[in-house]
Amino acid sequence: MRDKGYRDLQPITPDNFGYSVLRSAVWQDFHEDFLATMAAMDIPLEGLHSESGAGVMEAAIDKSGFLAAADRAALFKTFAKAQAQKSGLMATFMAKWSPDYPGQSGHIHISLSRDGTPAFHDAGADDGMSATLRHFIGGQQALLPELMALIGPTVNSYTRLVPGFWAPTNATWGIENRTCALRVVRGGPEAQRVEFRVAGADANPHLALAAALGAGLWGVEHQIEPTAPSVGNAYEARVPARLRLPASLGEAAARLRRSKAARDLFGDAFVDHFATTREAEEATFRKAITDWELKRYFEII
Repeated sequence: MRDKGYRDLQPITPDNFGYSVLRSAVWQDFHEDFLATMAAMDIPLEGLHSESGAGVMEAAIDKSGFLAAADRAALFKTFAKAQAQKSGLMATFMAKWSPDYPGQSGHIHISLSRDGTPAFHDAGADDGMSATLRHFIGGQQALLPELMALIGPTVNSYTRLVPGFWAPTNATWGIENRTCALRVVRGGPEAQRVEFRVAGADANPHLALAAALGAGLWGVEHQIEPTAPSVGNAYEARVPARLRLPASLGEAAARLRRSKAARDLFGDAFVDHFATTREAEEATFRKAITDWELKRYFEII
């Protein structure tokens, strides 16, 4: 694929066949080898199946502690690609590889406990949301725009964040609302959690988890109240400018560099270094001449 410039790619499954038993059965040998490899590496998968989009597969890594979850996700990405290549295939974790299909996400489900006791559930509160969960979401909502460079680290990350393609465009939250950046999943004490839906498949798991957890704990520490939850289609919701997500990697890097909260959470040295690397990545992209530009301008300009 590399010698062909990753053009004219042929997905292993056609069109949109989410949760298809047929597609999984056709690729049974690959699935079984994949599951066996992950089990041997102590990366337990709750599920592995086709998802919406040609060739798209979804894997759900079982819950674990923060560092173990990040380690497992990082190893999963590397060895998923290795397993695919051993089978004569190529796997990509780009946020969006085709303009014709939704992007590839890296959703993170987060729960919190205090001294072994679940901290996100309160049976007497609306939707079972404890004050801790409410403030956790408030912190994530407030800091999402400032921390997006950690969550969307590539130029390609921002092609996924478009209305109507199952990826959020603003720092919204809601109860069981999949059009939001932050989705509260209702359940009992052990199940109540927040789904952090803004991260793409291209995210560095350690950085994305650090951003999601750091922002939430910052909200708990400062008792940040979130906005009212979004009801219905959050893409159509009118939100204040402070809750709009950056539209490009360059904008995200600039927001990170200016963020006092990011510096408090991660330190000046990290913020300055990482923002500089993202600015360099954006600058490198600006030197590129894309196929779209050639098709659009070569003859008519």
